[in-house]
Amino acid sequence: MTESTPRSFDVLILGGGSGGYATALRASQLGLTVGLVEESKLGGTCLHNGCIPTKALLHAAELADNAREGAKYGVNTTLEGIDMPAVNKYKQGVIDRLYRGLQGLVKSRKVTMIEGTGRLVGPDAIEVNGERYTGANIVLATGSYARSLPGLEIGGRVITSDQALGMEWVPQSAVVLGGGVIGVEFASVWKSFGTDVTVVEALPRLAPNEDEALSKGLERAFKKRGITVKTGARFSGVEQSEAGVKVSLEDGSTIEADILLVAVGRGPRTQGLGYEEQGLRVDRGFVLTDDRLHTGVGNIYAVGDIVPGLQLAHRGFQQGIFVAEEIAGLAPQAIVESNIPRVTYCEPELGSVGLTEAQAKEQYGEDKVKALDYNLGGNGKSQILGTQGFIKLVRVVDGPVVGIHMLGARVGEQIGEAQLIVSWDAHPEDVAPLIHAHPTQNEALGEAHLALAGKPLHAHD
Repeated sequence: MTESTPRSFDVLILGGGSGGYATALRASQLGLTVGLVEESKLGGTCLHNGCIPTKALLHAAELADNAREGAKYGVNTTLEGIDMPAVNKYKQGVIDRLYRGLQGLVKSRKVTMIEGTGRLVGPDAIEVNGERYTGANIVLATGSYARSLPGLEIGGRVITSDQALGMEWVPQSAVVLGGGVIGVEFASVWKSFGTDVTVVEALPRLAPNEDEALSKGLERAFKKRGITVKTGARFSGVEQSEAGVKVSLEDGSTIEADILLVAVGRGPRTQGLGYEEQGLRVDRGFVLTDDRLHTGVGNIYAVGDIVPGLQLAHRGFQQGIFVAEEIAGLAPQAIVESNIPRVTYCEPELGSVGLTEAQAKEQYGEDKVKALDYNLGGNGKSQILGTQGFIKLVRVVDGPVVGIHMLGARVGEQIGEAQLIVSWDAHPEDVAPLIHAHPTQNEALGEAHLALAGKPLHAHD
């Protein structure tokens, strides 16, 4: 920074990921002076080591499957191989274009970028490279890191998603430890690239945070693709050599593979940043806040992956907008966590919003909840795409739809309307008259609501 760089701001933000930069852009838009501290690259994990690069790999994987299966559609294509350096070049090109655009956007909004590692040193102060900066309001947005298990060291052929994203080769075989979002997405990519994949999940099912019907459907689809799924299986150790890894499970079985991907989730990046010293409440590394995202200390707020809840870029992004508007005195409506849309971009995709059937029954009572599955077999576009799956609706009896859960290729693209339905407390009878274009997968949402409203057409009574 230069001598003319401001040292005091209306809003001072620690962390330039989705939550941090959204706070900065919205606060600037509202006429506040903004300082944004970032030690690495603007855009954070999502842009550089998470959402964007993994989805680029998943798109390459989709193309590989299309080439391999072209003859099924009368198109005589073959898959000659995967050129990982070329895949990575394509992936990096996407990241670089978005990064340049984000840099330009932040600069145009007159946000002061402060480069370096920041630390909270007071209720209104952050120290960066020995320099002290102050803010009338402080927003903590320091993100997350790839976790491991106690005693499981990362190195060599034992990797996290960070190393997996930079691999210049396709493993012949891989063990994926963890069946959550990160694990199933990498399992899907590698299988499409020709890898023999085994997913090991300690809990009873894959995608354990999703509705049980989605988990079971995903497991069936993965097994059909030739992905080995071991649920209720606990990891006990790993040995590695130049040739590969030997993974041991608590039941005494072992799995040999080229690589072990540790995908057991992400931890909040808060250690050593001065949070507890300044009186913030921290639980297992997460910063505790109220529903206004205020920490209870001074004018300090927290957003994104360091706040307990879903670790999703769009959650952090929306929280950033919310906090900026809260600081500006606009009194925005509090974010409803259950109404945050969730998409897992494996093949087939998972898309969900609202309560699972189990959560709805717990909240409203067993006899007050009705669920319906609409099979994509009745959807023309899904048949054209060759995908199988379903849309599951969960409603309160004589009340609104409180959960929508989808399985199938590209169903994540339907999450927008699903979110509107759940967030606006729509009844099936409200959605049923809406016209859904034919032939689209979006029709399946309409058909599902027709069925739940008591007038199924492309579905059996």
